[in-house]
Parts: sequence; C-alpha cells; structure tokens
Amino acid sequence: MPDPVFPSAAGQPLVSVIVPVYNAAQSLPRCLDSICAQTYQNLEIILVDDGSTDDSLTVCRQFAYRDARIRVLAQANSGVSAARNNAIDAATGTYLQFADSDDWIDENMTFLLVQRAEREQADLVLSHYCHVDGKKTTVHGFLETSACMDRLAFAQELIRNPASFYYGVMWNKLYRRDIIRRHRIYCHEQLSWCEDFLFNLTYILCASRICAVRTPLYYYVKNDKSLTTTLTPHSSIAIRRQLFEYYKVFCTELGIFEQNKTQIYKFLIATAKDG
Repeated sequence: MPDPVFPSAAGQPLVSVIVPVYNAAQSLPRCLDSICAQTYQNLEIILVDDGSTDDSLTVCRQFAYRDARIRVLAQANSGVSAARNNAIDAATGTYLQFADSDDWIDENMTFLLVQRAEREQADLVLSHYCHVDGKKTTVHGFLETSACMDRLAFAQELIRNPASFYYGVMWNKLYRRDIIRRHRIYCHEQLSWCEDFLFNLTYILCASRICAVRTPLYYYVKNDKSLTTTLTPHSSIAIRRQLFEYYKVFCTELGIFEQNKTQIYKFLIATAKDG
C-alpha cells in the first residue's frame, strides 16, 4: 500500500496538539514555534495555562493572535494532569499529540506520525527522541522493528524497559481520540509523577495495532527544576509501588504476568535507561 500523501490541510485528518503550560515563559516560544512550523498543516493547538505566575499566559495569547489554529485555556493551578485532561475534553481532532513546554519537535514529526498511523491503521504510533542535556544530545528509542504489532507483542517489548521515557511518556506518541473518548481514558490527577505511564498502560489495553517511527522526532530538554529531579527516594518508592499495582493488572489482563513475573517485579527498582 502506498504511503498517504497530504497535499493540503483539506486532505489531512485533524490533529489536536496539547501543550500544558506552567511558568514556561522563557522556553515556550521555542516550543510553539516548532509546533506552528509543522509541515503537517491541519492542526488545532491547545495550550492550557495551569495558573502560571510568570508571563506564560501572555505568551500563549500572543501566539494565538498570530496563529488561528491556537486555542488558549486557563485554569487555576491544578497540575499537568488536570491541564491535559481539560485539553482532551476540548479537543476535536482525529488524533491527539502531546508536547511539554520546555521541549520542541522536529518540523516533520506530526506528518510522519500521521502518515504511519494512516498507512498502518494504527491506534498508537511512537517515535524515537533526542534527550538534550546542555550541549549534549543523545538519541533514544527501543523499538527497531518497522512492523506493526498487536498489544500483546508491544507489551512484551515494554516489560523489558518499563521505566523508560520511550514507553512511559506521552510526548513521543500519537493517539486516536475516539479510543480515548470511548474508553474515558484520562491522566490520573492524584499522581504527581509517572501519570503518563499509567495513561499509556490504560490506552494500550484498548489499542489493537501499534507501531514505531524510528526517526528521532521529539527533543526532550533536561530540566533540573522538574518534579522528576526533585523527588525524594521515599516519595519515589511510594509512587512506584502505587503504579506497580496498575502495571501488574495490565500484565495480568494480557496474560503475561506469570511467565514474566521476575522481570515485571524489577519495575519496582528499575531506572530509566534513556532518561
């Protein structure tokens, strides 16, 4: 089957790009410039300001004035999960894509993800990504196969590196909105860390076809002030134990828990090899 070609916005499925924003006035312009400059044109860009105390909301509104595809939502400070959930409810696209305000994306990211999803009729597409730490940039990604796989085969891959950014985060993936809406999949607002991973576990159980784009398309910027870097060992272990119960249910529902029990329990002490 030939690759889909999208000659104009009129022939493209709508993609809702969701960006939660909190005190990101310095990095936000770079992030939004990269989204607005996508070669894939049919976007609605939903920015959710989470009660920022800097000029983030002003930056959002300035970009919305310049680009009619941008919608700005503002909420009292409630956390990244609440911001994403509000945007999910507001989204109208066939696909959902997420980005964080500290980061940026390759100009062809949306095009390549949608092209793969349409060609393979995939429910989830994920890409390799670049980890930017000062002047050092490294490429990460585990799936090297170009074949589409079902949820069971994908889960077998995931359990090899369950703590990875590649599998756990939302920002290197393309989701179908109808699956999210039909199964009422939202981010867990009570979790302060790894809520992305729980969202993905829930989504994968509802997905039939999953595939990867091996090109690095997302630029994740290490932020020394992020929650991940400020967690205490005690709080990290407590959250990981809570997440493990969901992870165990996920593996049990797929029928892979017993034969992979040793590897699955390693999640409690695993570190992100790509983070």
